[in-house]
Amino acid sequence: MKSNNRKENRHKRKKLICDLVEGDFYVPMKEKELALFMQVEPEDRQELKELLKELLEEGKLQVTKRGKYIKGSGRAAGLTGTFISNARGFGFVEIEGREQDLFIPEEEVNGAFHKDKVEVELLKEQRGKRQEAKITSILSHGLTQIVGTFDRAGGFGFVIPDNDKITSDIFVPGERSKGAVTGHKVVVELTDYGDNVHKPEGKVLEILGHVNDPGVDILSIAKGYDLPMEFSEKVLNQAVRVAKPVSSKDMEGRKDLRKVQMVTIDGEDAKDLDDAVSLSKEGDKYFLGVHIADVANYVQENSALDQEAFRRGTSVYLVDRVIPMLPHTLSNGICSLNMGEDRLALSCLMTLDQKGEVIDYEIAETVICVDQRMSYIDVNKILEQDADTQQNFEALTPMFFLMKELADLIRKKRKKRGSIDFDFPESKIILDKNGQPVLIEPYERNAATKIIEDFMLIANETVAQHYYWMEVPFVYRTHDYPDPEKILKLGTFINNFGYYVKVKSGDNEIHPKEIQKLLGKIEGTQEEALISRLTLRSMKRAQYAVDCTGHFGLACQFYCHFTSPIRRYPDLQIHRIIKEQLRGRMGEDRMEHYRAILPETAKHSSETERRADEAERETDKLKKVQFMEQKIGEIYEGVISGITAWGIYVELANTVEGMIHVSRLAGDYYDYNEEAYEMRGRDTGRSFKLGQKIRIMVDGVDYLQKSIEFVWAPDDKESFEV
Repeated sequence: MKSNNRKENRHKRKKLICDLVEGDFYVPMKEKELALFMQVEPEDRQELKELLKELLEEGKLQVTKRGKYIKGSGRAAGLTGTFISNARGFGFVEIEGREQDLFIPEEEVNGAFHKDKVEVELLKEQRGKRQEAKITSILSHGLTQIVGTFDRAGGFGFVIPDNDKITSDIFVPGERSKGAVTGHKVVVELTDYGDNVHKPEGKVLEILGHVNDPGVDILSIAKGYDLPMEFSEKVLNQAVRVAKPVSSKDMEGRKDLRKVQMVTIDGEDAKDLDDAVSLSKEGDKYFLGVHIADVANYVQENSALDQEAFRRGTSVYLVDRVIPMLPHTLSNGICSLNMGEDRLALSCLMTLDQKGEVIDYEIAETVICVDQRMSYIDVNKILEQDADTQQNFEALTPMFFLMKELADLIRKKRKKRGSIDFDFPESKIILDKNGQPVLIEPYERNAATKIIEDFMLIANETVAQHYYWMEVPFVYRTHDYPDPEKILKLGTFINNFGYYVKVKSGDNEIHPKEIQKLLGKIEGTQEEALISRLTLRSMKRAQYAVDCTGHFGLACQFYCHFTSPIRRYPDLQIHRIIKEQLRGRMGEDRMEHYRAILPETAKHSSETERRADEAERETDKLKKVQFMEQKIGEIYEGVISGITAWGIYVELANTVEGMIHVSRLAGDYYDYNEEAYEMRGRDTGRSFKLGQKIRIMVDGVDYLQKSIEFVWAPDDKESFEV
């Protein structure tokens, strides 16, 4: 099922499926049965899944309760979306292109399962602020496998799903349990989705281990998000075949930069080094080189490696493991810019002036050799005048100070145009050998991390601008303007503190410079954390797109992801485009080819990025729960980070967040003011506001919800430092 003309071939394959299903002798089959019947190779199963999904959306197929495909109604679905279940019985339907989800009351769910593709009908009556709807038909099931804890009951068992959005246990007949015992974490395949009377049924596909075994908790989350854990033998063998040392033939036609002084700067434990930097200065001009591993040289389009990289979309960085986009043979081997080894690269060679402006540049295929692998810690020590570290890297020390000089200029220029920098600390979680958290602290950025950020940003902008004006198909990184309603709400709230943001009259749009100015004004004030959080919440999510609509947060018109092809598929895809253009092969046929495939690349990459972010957040939350379980009864000082009708969220200095339920607040009944983000006592008048400091006691944890419960701290006890 390989071809350059994907559109035409997809159409033929869809017709083949329709002809089969509409045939007189067709017996309804599940996806796996169809794959076997049509002799679809394992590596092509993902494409079959996509084709079936498209045919369901077009109304040419339907799926039964038992997951079997039958002939459709022949009409395309009306208002369709993805059902997101809630543990309390109701749910929401996410519809692509629609700003707000639809609310589905419990009585209008009509048997839909979490993640089902559904058709909905809007309801006239509305009880809340959100538009309500009812589910009229289930087009396809989004979930086929579920991760949960097995509970044996005599000759059968139940799987209690880890995902609390799945509201029912899964019944597993004894002969389909694979010998699982109570307490096993398992992956179960759904064989029947149940209804209002019957529970869903399934069979155990895999036993991950006992719930208390080291690493099983994280593995369960990874499996729950359907993250591909292992590479097939075919993919691994192909990686070994292509990972040959750089030869003289490989270097032909490339700019040889092996004599140019350059370094990699990464975290101490990083293994996939995909960017190196070089810098020199002559007169008042800086010559900055950003050199990126030429992964596209090894991962050819439509190869098994490429199909697997596309499927994964991104590397995923969980607390105790990395799930790479490419096999280690490539990501830690020939594609990693290891010190002292010849490597193929794509380089963005820029000339900048004293204002940090790019006045000239060249994008070229190169061969490089990194002089030194540096860590953020060592570079930061050098910049802080640590004599021993400077002596250890004496030959490179002047370049690091030059880098700091240029990075400051680039950042100053970016700040001047309005680029926004939210500097919230990320969590650094240290585990022991059994996977238990022993330390949680903020991961602070330093001067070295900012240098690399600045250099990567300027390279990404330069590449995006170049290919935009060349008018070739491309994948951009875009970030839309915030929702006007949220900005108006933010503006109203900050007026209480004497701040304001200027919006364009008529459309309520805001310039990023206004956000940046606001963050500058509140810096160091008591309300800084509060307003920063609310401002961040008013922003939209960045995504990949084929249309260059600009990046609001960076206040720039042209932006892409060029600098991480080892761990992000969009970067790898645009590297191919760049190489074809540099080699003069970007004719009309190739342009048409990319126009056909890039929209799906952008969409799928945005989806896999979101999946990775959610999985990373879930593993962080789990380890924070495990850590704070050891601290029950201890008292800490924190900052109120969120206020809802059901309670207040408090964040501690180590980035851990927990909640005090409204019923556990200090002896009073409280009213929630949504507009003011405030909780006020009816009798005492005591109020709780975002950003307010508060003493709490750790009261308990909830593993299912991955949440931490706080209570109001007694006044007669001392606080601990986290």
